[in-house]
Amino acid sequence: MSATGTDKRLSPPDIQARKGGTPLVVLTAYTTPVARLVDPHCDIALVGDSVGMVLHGLPSTLPVPLEMMIMHGQAVARGLAHAMMVIDMPFGSYEESREQAFRNGARLMQETGAAAVKLEGGEHMAETIQFLTRRGIPVMAHVGLTPQSVNTLGGYRVQGRGNDSGRVRNDAVAVAEAGAFSVVLEKVPGSLAAEITRAIAIPTIGIGASADCDGQVLVVDDMLGLFTPFRPKFVKRYAELGLEADRAIATYAAEVRARTFPAPEHVFGEDLPRSRD
Repeated sequence: MSATGTDKRLSPPDIQARKGGTPLVVLTAYTTPVARLVDPHCDIALVGDSVGMVLHGLPSTLPVPLEMMIMHGQAVARGLAHAMMVIDMPFGSYEESREQAFRNGARLMQETGAAAVKLEGGEHMAETIQFLTRRGIPVMAHVGLTPQSVNTLGGYRVQGRGNDSGRVRNDAVAVAEAGAFSVVLEKVPGSLAAEITRAIAIPTIGIGASADCDGQVLVVDDMLGLFTPFRPKFVKRYAELGLEADRAIATYAAEVRARTFPAPEHVFGEDLPRSRD
């Protein structure tokens, strides 16, 4: 059964209809096994460009190519039966023009089976969002801290404080009016996230925002304690699987060196000769 109690795959209109209702549950997924884990519990499985940092050791999301997103999107699709898959458009794949965005968005959907794409940016991307949605590509927007713009933003800083609140608010309104079916609010003050959630007609999905949003998203490796290079304030660790894995691997290594693994129960015996009778 899905997170909504049905066997029906969720669609962008289903997600938009959840505005003001039961909060949406969103986690990233990059592989088939993890997709199978999140599928029964989540409304949306997001194939995020964070895959470049989490699985490929890249310093940011900026070097992630379209082909990497397609590969991981295909893997995630194999593990989903209920949750809706949304896939990130990586840096450089949509900013040049509306036409470029459509070509690459269509390719992502065609080659992965994703139900929608996610792209970063507010007012300056509204025209592109409208262009895509009118041509059959549902868009999840992303405003506030936009990691693909980390260099121009001066780092992974909170957005929308003080006089900057109007910019973030205007960005959220612009993407909603352009036709996005939902919008991620990343790393913005809680009061601003609540204000934006009340002001727009599409669901807000918070990450470092507030519980007043219409849903929440986390990087699955962050919340499971598997990705440890840094830990943002907004991440709650629901498990420490990285520590558990470290202990397990250390125990294995010690047993191999001590020749206690493999033990007799892990070793095959000699085959007995077959009787000629």
